[in-house]
Amino acid sequence: MPHAVSLLRTARLARSAKPFLARGGSTRAKCEGCRLAVTHCICAARPGVPTRAGVCLLMADIEALKPTNTGWLVADVVPDTFAFEWARTGVDPALLALLGDPQWQPVVVFPGEYAAPERVVHEVSMQADKRPLFILLDATWNEARKMFRKSPYLDRLPVLGLQPEHVSRYMLRRSRRGDHFCTSEVAALCLELAGEARAAQALGAWLDVFMHHYVQARNQQPAAWDGEAHQRLRALAGPVPARQMDQ
Repeated sequence: MPHAVSLLRTARLARSAKPFLARGGSTRAKCEGCRLAVTHCICAARPGVPTRAGVCLLMADIEALKPTNTGWLVADVVPDTFAFEWARTGVDPALLALLGDPQWQPVVVFPGEYAAPERVVHEVSMQADKRPLFILLDATWNEARKMFRKSPYLDRLPVLGLQPEHVSRYMLRRSRRGDHFCTSEVAALCLELAGEARAAQALGAWLDVFMHHYVQARNQQPAAWDGEAHQRLRALAGPVPARQMDQ
């Protein structure tokens, strides 16, 4: 069943006047489930890890269309992932309904220096009757700053300022700043804070598997299904059927 980011991508493509062509993208046939070349499909390895926490992705205009978008990977792993396209001039009523749902405890994940000090928190306040809902701005850094400033419906929410102790290992779209993390890395940090260590580790391994297959497909090289990333993923997500890749 398609997840939230997949559905958002389909809706965005339906509105496009012309096909979306990613910069440097390949014309090889792609798998609809993982967006990789069908010869390097990773759908058989997709982990299933239950989580109490949820993730809400606010996505910039074409972010869901990019083959390197890692919000897609978050939706692969976290069952309660919601995705909405961000617009400066309006807000999806379904997003407002989600933020007002009493089962959720929403928090905006963004660097604390961009918010008023009284809004900033560095820990997840765990409440027995509410589940954490991490709101991630899935965009380039410049787009994300604009989204944070121009989304008044987020102003009443606390801002979670993460303090990671390592640098990003994401290599498909490199930021000029070492302290910038891709969306799935941010989500993994949030899950860790929420006490969801296994899900956080599975998401990290899933990112590594995705990056490996993406690079190998781009270089027209076979993927290493018994490599370190796949072994970590299998240990976290349970046994995965072996897959023989077509070359």
